Amino acid sequence: MTAILEIRDLSVYYGRIKALHDISLTVGEGEIVALIGTNGAGKTTTMKAISGLRAAHGTIRFQGKDITKVKAHHRVGLGISQSPEGRGVFPGMTVRENLMLGAFTRKDKAAIATDLDRVLHLFPRLKERFTQAAGTMSGGEQQMLAMGRALMSRPKLLLLDEPSMGLAPMLIQQIFEIITEIREQGTTVLVVEQNAKQALTRADRAYVLETGDITRTGTGAELLADNSIRDAYLGVA
Repeated sequence: MTAILEIRDLSVYYGRIKALHDISLTVGEGEIVALIGTNGAGKTTTMKAISGLRAAHGTIRFQGKDITKVKAHHRVGLGISQSPEGRGVFPGMTVRENLMLGAFTRKDKAAIATDLDRVLHLFPRLKERFTQAAGTMSGGEQQMLAMGRALMSRPKLLLLDEPSMGLAPMLIQQIFEIITEIREQGTTVLVVEQNAKQALTRADRAYVLETGDITRTGTGAELLADNSIRDAYLGVA
């Protein structure tokens, strides 16, 4: 496995509080890797550290390059894009305007147009709502928009933070089917998710994060079959 992302001994502080405790993880090219855990475990903090939105101690390497000190907007240029927890769409802007913001680092107009077509193929609902204000859309549609916007930077690594949060079960299934399709199209995916059953079903590998520590790792299938994981995370999935 060729690693696209390597994290070693990563720690993050909020003031004097240590939110991540020297964690290490690897994401291989072409994988879906899931990071599961309860609220407050440090999942979103990990994503923010990877995308450059939170200062971190330790080492973050992307495609072999140390990016620990690289600013967030430069990480987007390198090929890391994040769909944040809570979606973060711009409510007063149209679907088209939100999507085009995802390509703000790019100058290749023809390729941007190609990627816009790709996003609208992945998310047909966005094509239907293309000129509609994002704030008038449903939660599921906004989640699709947030993911589509992240894809508009043509990332090599897509970070998805709680993509199923607040969605109906049928829509959750659809979102994870699209995540699988995104991977099949050549984009590596690291997904943070409370819906452990869906995440582990789709993931090649997964890490369990508890109060800032990685406590378990394995394939998605291995963790799905583990009774302690089932008891802790799959009871209500």
